Amino acid sequence: MPPSFSALSFCLGAVTVKGPSNAEPWYCTFHCLKMRKGSLELEGFLPARKYYEGGQGLDAPDRDTALGLGIATSERMLGICRGRRKFLAASLTLLCIPAITWIYLFSGSFEDGKPVSLSPLDSQAHSPRYTASSQRERESLEVRVREVEEENRALRRQLSLAQGRSPGYHRGNHSKTYSMEEGTGDSENLRAGIVAGNSSECGQQPVVEKCETIHVAIVCAGYNASRDVVTLVKSVLFHRRNPLHFHLIADSIAEQILATLFQTWMVPAVRVDFYNADELKSEVSWIPNKHYSGIYGLMKLVLTKTLPSNLERVIVLDTDITFATDIAELWAVFHKFKGQQVLGLVENQSDWYLGNLWKNHRPWPALGRGYNTGVILLLLDKLRKMKWEQMWRLTAERELMGMLSTSLADQDIFNAVIKQNPFLVYQLPCFWNVQLSDHTRSEQCYRDVSDLKVIHWNSPKKLRVKNKHVEFFRNLYLTFLEYDGNLLRRELFGCPSEADVNSENLQKQLSELDEDDLCYEFRRERFTVHRTHLYFLHYEYEPAADNTDVTLVAQLSMDRLQMLEAICKHWEGPISLALYLSDAEAQQFLRYAQGSEVLMSRHNVGYHIVYKEGQFYPVNLLRNVAMKHIGTPYMFLSDIDFLPMYGLYEYLRKSVIQLDLANTKKAMIVPAFETLRYRLSFPKSKAELLSMLDMGTLFTFRYHVWTKGHAPTNFAKWRTATTPYRVEWEADFEPYVVVRRDCPEYDRRFVGFGWNKVAHIMELDAQEYEFTVLPNAYMVHMPHAPSFDITKFRSNKQYRICLKTLKEEFQQDMSRRYGFAALKYLTAENNS
Repeated sequence: MPPSFSALSFCLGAVTVKGPSNAEPWYCTFHCLKMRKGSLELEGFLPARKYYEGGQGLDAPDRDTALGLGIATSERMLGICRGRRKFLAASLTLLCIPAITWIYLFSGSFEDGKPVSLSPLDSQAHSPRYTASSQRERESLEVRVREVEEENRALRRQLSLAQGRSPGYHRGNHSKTYSMEEGTGDSENLRAGIVAGNSSECGQQPVVEKCETIHVAIVCAGYNASRDVVTLVKSVLFHRRNPLHFHLIADSIAEQILATLFQTWMVPAVRVDFYNADELKSEVSWIPNKHYSGIYGLMKLVLTKTLPSNLERVIVLDTDITFATDIAELWAVFHKFKGQQVLGLVENQSDWYLGNLWKNHRPWPALGRGYNTGVILLLLDKLRKMKWEQMWRLTAERELMGMLSTSLADQDIFNAVIKQNPFLVYQLPCFWNVQLSDHTRSEQCYRDVSDLKVIHWNSPKKLRVKNKHVEFFRNLYLTFLEYDGNLLRRELFGCPSEADVNSENLQKQLSELDEDDLCYEFRRERFTVHRTHLYFLHYEYEPAADNTDVTLVAQLSMDRLQMLEAICKHWEGPISLALYLSDAEAQQFLRYAQGSEVLMSRHNVGYHIVYKEGQFYPVNLLRNVAMKHIGTPYMFLSDIDFLPMYGLYEYLRKSVIQLDLANTKKAMIVPAFETLRYRLSFPKSKAELLSMLDMGTLFTFRYHVWTKGHAPTNFAKWRTATTPYRVEWEADFEPYVVVRRDCPEYDRRFVGFGWNKVAHIMELDAQEYEFTVLPNAYMVHMPHAPSFDITKFRSNKQYRICLKTLKEEFQQDMSRRYGFAALKYLTAENNS
């Protein structure tokens, strides 16, 4: 038999059991109530929050039994909430609660024919002293029971609605995604959420339709911010299950970088729109701002005016944000907004707005600790109706009369508006914006790191902030930083995507290939779309005014990284490099570059990351990427393992004028040499180079293995030449040339090793370019280990067969494009 209790008070889904006098109440949650001989039995207790430990309370065995029953009952209750099969049991339980309660109260409870008092003190229950108190307790209990009845009716209505939904309602891929977000935004519930973690509740939850598009706005300007956006987007894509629409307020630099990135990323169910940030400067340029984000840090204020008028709501994010959950959970919080709430914000987790960080610290006005604007939920339609533009401008003008400038950009103005209009804010639980800087109280936001939703690196120090869990945060950030973005190209099944022309063309081209063809992988590579991140590092260069500027163009992979510093020392002009790297290697390169004084002192080097995909090295695609993104009229088409002679940059600029490249189709040839020595005293003049040739320290390039490649340069004539001289094209000719930027691209069918430069020179000849050798120019190839592709060429017969097949197809294409004149290429090939 269960123990008899002297008093019971009821709440929804819970029974509070009070022990003897002065005892703390023991809270339990019941699964079902039974009447036996006029008394109540409690079947199944949940673990106690508190229990009476004195000698007059429950005996230890009873407590242990109750706790054990509670664990089992907890699992059953979760099953009722989540399992469709237990729906009926839950409904019956809810129906029984008020009925049993009223029977207990008004019919009386009898044991052995004697009434059981509701008072916790049996011996004093019928004394006059306690009659009034008992009556008040009974009346209070009756009121509470009526409240429980109303709550139960509401819950039954919700369960009825749930029963009427589709059969897949409680299963994996159902028609709606249900938010696991907890908390109502007020401080009391926020504190409860911190204590209880981020576990979902069994009651009413906000919902997001499975195919509902989630809108995200980000302000982004410059090269570094563009890299941050990529990491943020990766973390969002990793968790997402809904279509996404990114609204990027970007300057011209960020737009060029991110537009190319998203276009080549080709992620299904993702749309990106750009808004010119430079055109918005006049809206906020009148506000003095000391924050490191500059004028772009104020542009969140004008989103109601910038974003489309039919867009009702949007999530606004800083670039230094990392998501640890599905962004749909945050989107679902919009359903919790009430009344005039139009801004969803997390409380600021530092003492900045309390004004006590240092002596004479004077922050902008804020409500309490203020709010952080790294994550904002904006109800745009309501904000527009409230005349938000006028509201924030008037507030900013008034406060600037005393404050003179903002210290935290838009955040100061948002907080000043909220100070005057606190009803605008819906306070988000702080795990939606865990702010990491040296002075924040972020550790109070979570009990365990698994509770986290959004991490905000809101400090210029970023990964070097002080926090006891900073290693966990850093590792999470680095995980997304180095995560293979190609894996995020997954489809959202069941959600129709907008037609993408590039994707459709790609699928059409691939469908036309024969998968049984032994050269299928070679042919497929030509159509592979590689993710491309332009200007991975800061780039700043203005071409010379005389229109003679020349950019060195090259491509490389991780194993040639050591050549960069040497090339920068030999070539002072602009450089455009395409790097073929994985996501992890891109971060290694970033650390390498940032640790090099030589590379960091050069702002005229454009580093363009082409991310790895497929089994071949896309050498000609890399060259095309580097060629396409130069800012000078001319380019020197080189390779990364060549060092140009000292002063070649200035010499080429003079040669451009001398040979009138602006008005003629010429390809200026820079003669190529090589050394087999890893340590070489680089020749500082032509005379010194000729001496090294005579001594056998240097050789003409590929003299031992591929003489035909550079034989037409006529090195014998070059030794004594003092003026430029013309040479004719011959089969397999592949010199390094300086041409105008409008020259034809490299043919993408050639990948890995073989015929990639040969085909390009052939097309230059077909377009009637004149080949002219420069008499005082040279470059030297430095030794290195053989590449993986040349090893495959030498060891794989099928590789060589496919290369020969592709070469023949290229020659046939040349004949179709250039007619009779192209027949000489077939003749030359047959005679070679």
